[in-house]
Amino acid sequence: MNDHDDILSLSDDGPPADRPDRVWKVAVIDDDPAVHDGTRYALYDYRLHRDGIKLLSAFSAAEGRELLKANPDIAVILLDVVMESENAGLELVGYIRNVIKNDMVRIILRTGQPGQAPERDVIVNFDINDYKAKTELTADRLFTVITAGLRSYQQLLKMAETRRGLEIIVEAASTLFDFKSMQKLAEGVLTQLSSLLAANCAGILVLRDVASDRKGFSVLAASGCYTALTGVDEPDRLDADMQLLISQAFQRKSTQFDEHRSVIYIQTSGSSEVVVILEAGKNLSDTDRAMVEIFCGRLSIAFDNVVLYDKLQQANALLERRVNDRTRELKAANDRLQLQWLRARRTNAFQSEILGMVAHDIRNPLGVILGRTEIVSEIANGPSLNATSVLTQMGHIRDSAQRLTAMVTDLISSAMTEDQDINLRQENVDFGQLGRAIVEANRPMAQRKSQTLDFACDDAIIVDCDIDRMRDAMDNLVSNAIKYSPAHGDIRVQVHSEGREAAFYVHDSGPGLMPDDKSRLFGRFQRLSAQPTGGETSTGLGLAIAKRIVDLHGGTIKAESAGMGHGSTFSIRLKIARVGKTK
Repeated sequence: MNDHDDILSLSDDGPPADRPDRVWKVAVIDDDPAVHDGTRYALYDYRLHRDGIKLLSAFSAAEGRELLKANPDIAVILLDVVMESENAGLELVGYIRNVIKNDMVRIILRTGQPGQAPERDVIVNFDINDYKAKTELTADRLFTVITAGLRSYQQLLKMAETRRGLEIIVEAASTLFDFKSMQKLAEGVLTQLSSLLAANCAGILVLRDVASDRKGFSVLAASGCYTALTGVDEPDRLDADMQLLISQAFQRKSTQFDEHRSVIYIQTSGSSEVVVILEAGKNLSDTDRAMVEIFCGRLSIAFDNVVLYDKLQQANALLERRVNDRTRELKAANDRLQLQWLRARRTNAFQSEILGMVAHDIRNPLGVILGRTEIVSEIANGPSLNATSVLTQMGHIRDSAQRLTAMVTDLISSAMTEDQDINLRQENVDFGQLGRAIVEANRPMAQRKSQTLDFACDDAIIVDCDIDRMRDAMDNLVSNAIKYSPAHGDIRVQVHSEGREAAFYVHDSGPGLMPDDKSRLFGRFQRLSAQPTGGETSTGLGLAIAKRIVDLHGGTIKAESAGMGHGSTFSIRLKIARVGKTK
């Protein structure tokens, strides 16, 4: 290789010319040094517009291969056919096109022996761009050949750049259109622009929503020296020059290319405007600028897609909330209907039970009342009025009427406690004093059966309860103990605290509970194995009423028995509000 590589843009005499905008590489591969010198002399002041050329020399095909490896961007080759062999130049053409796959460089064959390589055969069989005899390449013809070669090379370069740019745009489109957030899209735009320009770019992308009440813009993404600005939503945090560039772009509403800096404006079909400021380490060619404008022209769709996707997500979230709200409303309505259906079912069952009980139990005391009234009528209409007999019959009538009254009272209480919407009027109640009052109210009934009724309570135990309802529940337990205990039996009632609970115990001396009784104790209209000992009536509702009342208070009711002949113990437990000493 020769050390005479040079930029042919200076004249031997006269002031130096302006520095060229671009320097194209032209290789001279020839084994004749005079050819190199002649070419250099003919092209010493060559300019194509403002572009100059740099001549590179190689003196054999082997040197030409090394030269091409070191300079893949050679634009034109002036290639001799005959060098170290008769076909050395043609073999080098095959190496260039087929081995290193360089289709861009323009190859001009120069031969001093045209007969050895016929022009038509060479043109047809080898990928060359021109074929000249050395004798016909005068300075003017050489200028023309080089200019044609360079222009052809420039056009191929533009086509290659355009193809590369279009490939990037097509590939970027599939990538950018997949982004679902504005932040990711903005970062992708800066990345793809750097790839499109084949340069490391520092850039900033800002977004302004015209329809928003909020003035100013937000920095969605930044790269290079501007990376720290990512996420800035206060324009005042940018330097004055950057603020001015962005403001002018929004006012100008168009893209502007300056030296080393591009200010790109994008208007979406919605209410958003985007400005991209890009600083590349090179001057953008016309092809670069065209590709940037094509690329950015498609970006408005990508930004609109992100906005629409965000709106779709919001609409989906709103729809989902509405569906969930409606589902909850329908479920609540369904629950209410289910509850009403269950209540109606219970009511129907209760009505059937009442009818059965009325047909079975109420008929008996009514029959007694009717029969006894007939007897009283007969006595009154008889020849002699016996007052003792009348009083006896009236006593039977009164007892039957009382039994009917007790039955009706139990039925009403059961119906009331079955009401799902029952309201408790809770207040602080001394559980011990309430128990004492119930014992004293039932003492006359116990005395008629010569039973002992004892009560014990050491502390003033305060609970929160509806005193009227709780009195009914506790009274049921005490009256049942009297009803099922034999004459002269013992009944003990106790109130005391057990941990955080107040306990009300009723111990009777009745026949006790059979195993089958425990499963039926608190059901309505349930008849137990034991029978009242004094001829008292039983509707089978008392314990069911008591349990319902205790459940409404969040308490527990239990029955315990050691078996037949050992009596029973019934208890009610409620949460304690506070405990104090009795007065």
